[in-house]
Amino acid sequence: MVIGFIGSGRIGATLARLSVNAGHSVVLSNSRGPETLSALVAGMGPHATAATSAEAAARGDIIVVSIPFGHYRDVPAEPTAGKVVIDVGNYYPKRDGTYAQLDGTTTSSELVAAHLPDARVVKAFNVIHFQDLADEGLPADHPERRALPIAGDDADAKKTVTELIDSFGFDVVDTGPLAEGRRFQPGTPAYLTRFTAAQLREALS
Repeated sequence: MVIGFIGSGRIGATLARLSVNAGHSVVLSNSRGPETLSALVAGMGPHATAATSAEAAARGDIIVVSIPFGHYRDVPAEPTAGKVVIDVGNYYPKRDGTYAQLDGTTTSSELVAAHLPDARVVKAFNVIHFQDLADEGLPADHPERRALPIAGDDADAKKTVTELIDSFGFDVVDTGPLAEGRRFQPGTPAYLTRFTAAQLREALS
């Protein structure tokens, strides 16, 4: 697959490296322009390129949104239509400002989905530190394999994301619809805690 990245910071760059290692091609973008990504792209080899955000969204089969939540409206909506969009972000009021919608009845990923009405949004990768994401992948049969939660409204999209996460060396716990992403937001037991699948299911409950 081709995976397009809107945002290429620590978590985005880590996911891009894992994607290349798993056999995919990646298109990286950021808010400062593709020329600022030349060193990062060069370090990933011939299957990585840099582009604008709109180009990354257009070229990707899957789109990874890895930018501060407060900038979610900067994601180009039209080229994401029909595609799986992975939202890896978290809402931090001190960083992102206050959003009246996020009063406990709506999640940040639901706002992203509303901005991308024709995309199939899956919340994933928001509960793990980028260094742990790079270092903690294990074979599928390992008893201590770490599990990551996902949430989304489209079953096929979640299947695609599950397969991607598995290829990176992690189990997956599907929490249900996108609204259930509130169960693994910052401040919940699942956030930034290393759990196996069984432990994660217990923590989410």
